[in-house]
Amino acid sequence: MTIREFTKAYTGKSDLRGALSLFGTLAVYLAALTLGVWAVQATGQPLAAVPAVVVLAFASVRLYVLQHDCGHASLFATRRWNDWAGYLLSVFSLTPFRVMQYNHNLHHAYLGNLDHRETTEVYTMTLREWQAAPWHRRLWYRLYRNPLVMLSLGGVYTYFIAYRWPRNTGRVGAAGVIAHNLMLAGYVAVVYLAAGWTGLGVLGSSAVLAGVIGVFLVYLQHNFEDTYWDRKPDLDFRRAALEGSSSLDLGWWWDLGTGNIAYHDLHHFNPSIPSYNLRRCQKALPPDLQSHDVIRWPEALASFRLKLWDEDTGKLVPFPRAGASQGAVPAE
Repeated sequence: MTIREFTKAYTGKSDLRGALSLFGTLAVYLAALTLGVWAVQATGQPLAAVPAVVVLAFASVRLYVLQHDCGHASLFATRRWNDWAGYLLSVFSLTPFRVMQYNHNLHHAYLGNLDHRETTEVYTMTLREWQAAPWHRRLWYRLYRNPLVMLSLGGVYTYFIAYRWPRNTGRVGAAGVIAHNLMLAGYVAVVYLAAGWTGLGVLGSSAVLAGVIGVFLVYLQHNFEDTYWDRKPDLDFRRAALEGSSSLDLGWWWDLGTGNIAYHDLHHFNPSIPSYNLRRCQKALPPDLQSHDVIRWPEALASFRLKLWDEDTGKLVPFPRAGASQGAVPAE
């Protein structure tokens, strides 16, 4: 059996499972928001809301993943239901649906293509580019790839600022983004009218944490030592999808909170697989069809040391040590 044949068995859509996943996650989201506000008001202590904020953040990430499913028309059986759900979820994910869909499809189309790195969520320089870069470009790239900067400021910038007018808005249509921003402003106003600054504090804190979780996931989906990049005509789409995308095994609770998107190699190879089938597909995958080992917490955290794509060795590598020879890339 080929991997195409194997994954096809998991592409069936269930409107019932899609609805349960969507409305169940929305229920958890609203319950966590309500409990977070209640905890602060009952105790007078902002820290009392921390457990609810964590749950709310993961619920937000999961809603984003479901919206991403809708962009692939894989959450529900019909495109109409996927589109309507995508618009609904955009308010809670802070992400305009149609532009997200367009940009994400570009990401799928150009995955692993060194000549189209503008379509990736996390930009990666090659080792040769780094060696030829002036000091100010190296400094910018060091800051950009610093985990503390990327996970904190990167998440805030992406979800709070960049997505208010995302890349390619002009191509997809500005009206949809304007309507999305107005709906988002209306939602924020409703939270303020219902729960005041406490409500906005709980919502805003959870959105920042959700951004950290989201960037953490996006980074690990394609940034690991044995990932895959190449240039045409040698670029192999199958290898880019399977070898250039990770399979993360970070535990059942993590999968629950992030909608199983950690099994990203199977998603890229067959984006028709709904998120509610991805974990089951991964667990049933025969050893002879696995493209690489799963990545667990130690390897996941260690991957943040990797910064540059070495075209000679075909690996993601750390920054070279100061004074190292041009061809050497020992870890800093």
